[in-house]
Amino acid sequence: MTNTILRIQNVSKIYGDTEVLKDISLEVNEGDTVVLIGPSGTGKSTLLRCINLLSSSDSGQIWLDDQEITAAGVNHDHVRQHIGMVFQDFLLFNHLTALDNVMVGPVKVLGMSKEEAHKKAMWELERVGLVDRAGHYPGQLSGGQKQRVAIARALAMDPRIMLFDEPTSALDPELIGEVLEVMEKLSREGMTMVVVTHEMGFAREVADRIVFMEKGVVVEEGPPEDLFYRPKFERTREFLWKITELYGKHDQDGEQDAASVED
Repeated sequence: MTNTILRIQNVSKIYGDTEVLKDISLEVNEGDTVVLIGPSGTGKSTLLRCINLLSSSDSGQIWLDDQEITAAGVNHDHVRQHIGMVFQDFLLFNHLTALDNVMVGPVKVLGMSKEEAHKKAMWELERVGLVDRAGHYPGQLSGGQKQRVAIARALAMDPRIMLFDEPTSALDPELIGEVLEVMEKLSREGMTMVVVTHEMGFAREVADRIVFMEKGVVVEEGPPEDLFYRPKFERTREFLWKITELYGKHDQDGEQDAASVED
């Protein structure tokens, strides 16, 4: 029996005169990797911010496990302890080492002893392949290494779910792979993840489900083989054709299959 960790029901969000999210409903099961794709400005990042309660939705409900986290009176800080968030920018403390950046949450928020937090932080740094950089400051790390420290920092809080908001978009091309490799490893280990990305190779190979959004609505969702090779809608085919051509992630057979969608 599948266990639903995240349930989004009829969520809408309005900024000024623009309805950024329009009646979004989505479920994420435990251990699943769900990838959100779509044109820039279509509400993907806003949806992640609503899940993490960094933005409040104007209507609808969101549940984490059995708790409605959008209900009145919910402690937002407590909820965020269970939701790991990795942003485009690394948001590390420049005056702290990689180790201390990972330790700070468990010590300050979870109340761990420094000894326990040190052990936890070293474990998470090893998980992302950076135990040998524990004593380095952010200024001494590459962009890919900084992002991996940010992932370790989020993991150190033992979240129920991890949210990734275009985690490779600020990286040089040669550094993207090391971050995607860590994310793929987490997916294999059973971490529940919602990922906003333009990396179609990652989406096709790692995602359990892909959600294509445009203009604040979910156009189509399904397993990667359906969206890449048998999309239901012409708009899905057009987007995938353009984005995979732009990023060079689609093989020849994939292009032919994606182009053969029925209207």
